[in-house]
Amino acid sequence: MVDRVTATPDTITLIKKLESLHGPLMFHQSGGCCDGSAPMCYPRTDFKLGAQDIFLGVIGGQPFYIGKDQFEYWQHTHLVIDVVPGRGSGFSVEAPEGVRFLTRSRIYTDEENDALDAAGPPPNALERPPV
Repeated sequence: MVDRVTATPDTITLIKKLESLHGPLMFHQSGGCCDGSAPMCYPRTDFKLGAQDIFLGVIGGQPFYIGKDQFEYWQHTHLVIDVVPGRGSGFSVEAPEGVRFLTRSRIYTDEENDALDAAGPPPNALERPPV
């Protein structure tokens, strides 16, 4: 199975800290401008998901979704969620920590693309809810 999204060790450490402070979390990457195109982390009950949100996988025990339009652009890339110093969005729970989440990516190999094609499209949020 090919992962569509993974996280760096530093990101996993931060996720565990944020979960201890806020409870179960979820990630969403939309197609908005500025911070809206960065991965955002929310308490799981604070963000309403819909059919236009695509489930990519789980990082640090928390579900990760991406807006459908963004998925169209990123579907041929493996996303690696990292954490870097700096201020991101005030709505994402890592903001008070003085860090922000950042998406890095790499193009899938031909073999990975073949495996993803064989698996079919990922489910949307209504087909795979976060809880």
